[in-house]
Amino acid sequence: MPDPKVSVLTPIYNTDVHHLQECIESVLGQTFTDFEFIILNDSPDNVALDAVVKSFDDARIRYVKNDKNMGISASRNKLLGLARGKYVAIFDHDDICVPDRLAAQVEYLDANPDVGVVSGLLQVFGADGIECVLPAPEQDVDIKIMTTRDCCVAHSAAMIRKSVLDENNICYEAYYSPAEDYRLWARLMGVTHFYNIQRVLVKYRNHENRTSIIQNRRMDAAHRAIGIELENSFPAYYRQMLHSDTANATVFRLRLFGRVPLIKVKNNRVLLFECIPVFRIKWR
Repeated sequence: MPDPKVSVLTPIYNTDVHHLQECIESVLGQTFTDFEFIILNDSPDNVALDAVVKSFDDARIRYVKNDKNMGISASRNKLLGLARGKYVAIFDHDDICVPDRLAAQVEYLDANPDVGVVSGLLQVFGADGIECVLPAPEQDVDIKIMTTRDCCVAHSAAMIRKSVLDENNICYEAYYSPAEDYRLWARLMGVTHFYNIQRVLVKYRNHENRTSIIQNRRMDAAHRAIGIELENSFPAYYRQMLHSDTANATVFRLRLFGRVPLIKVKNNRVLLFECIPVFRIKWR
């Protein structure tokens, strides 16, 4: 059989069974169908997850279990090694793809061979009932400018040209976990172009058991270390980022767990999740 065009890569670890069910359904329901769906279980003793995956009778699913817990970066690298597709679509175990996510990204990468990473917008949802679409810069130069400060390429919504990873010997680095995604984008900045499709591709489930919440101190430390490296490696982008913040009058920004935008003060407005206007303030 010919290799699939896309490999969808999903590591799971003690995932909520209902979340996993929705995750798998959203992949199998894609309008683009030439893909393999590799699910890697890094919690091999969790038989409940076996039952969920095996309840789906679809030949596109490849289910793999680690003999023992390897950790997220090693599991992601194992998935990359198993992938046969020209493009790899990253997708986390508790999120939901919109039906045409893969179709939109394949179309873009096919038409833009100089782009190695394409992602899109996330719609945050969760038990608190608050929903918000997180903004992200569209073009490569704006993405790279913002990346010197924050991770602005949604990892769970990203599709990567696998040849770019292979030819540049780039993979996930456990030292930077759980900010291994931000480190990956930092490594790729110098070798390829990025693009963010300006519409929602993935619904991002915000809940108390997300890695970004459980390991927020380690996340923050890794995030700061990557930011310092980017500042030194890409000083022109970093200077432009500082200038852009001043020009756009962003005077305060708070990110939840170092990753999720929470509050921004810009042009005398307080924005919740950086996109929901809350109220206007007056500086004295």
